[in-house]
Amino acid sequence: MSRNTKINVLLLLVVVALAVLPLALGLGDHKEEPFTGADGEAETAITEIEPDYEPWFSPLYEPPSGEIESALFSLQAALGAGVLAYYFGLRRGRRQGEQRARERDSDGPAAGAAEESTAERA
Repeated sequence: MSRNTKINVLLLLVVVALAVLPLALGLGDHKEEPFTGADGEAETAITEIEPDYEPWFSPLYEPPSGEIESALFSLQAALGAGVLAYYFGLRRGRRQGEQRARERDSDGPAAGAAEESTAERA
C-alpha cells in the first residue's frame, strides 16, 4: 500500500469517527433537539442571558419549512464544493501543462526539429 493510500484511508477513518462518535457516545441526549445548528444554539444562549433582547434585523428570506431550508443549505454546500473542485482541478491542470512544456523544452531543439520534420512529412 502506497503512502498516499495510507494517508487517504487514515483521513477517511477520522471523518467517519467524527460523524459516528457523537451519535455513539450519546452527545446531546440531554437536549430537546440534540444536533441543531450554531444559529439555534446562539439564539438559545442569548435569550437565556437577556430575555428582553430584540434582534437588530430580520432575515431577508425565511423558508416556509425546515426541509426547504436544508435543501437550500445543501445546494449552497454543493456549489461551494463545485467551485473548490474546479479551482483545484484548474491548478492541477496548469501545473501538469507546465511540467509537460518543461519536459518538451528540456528534450532540446534537436527533438523539436525531429518532431517538426515528422509533422511536415505527414
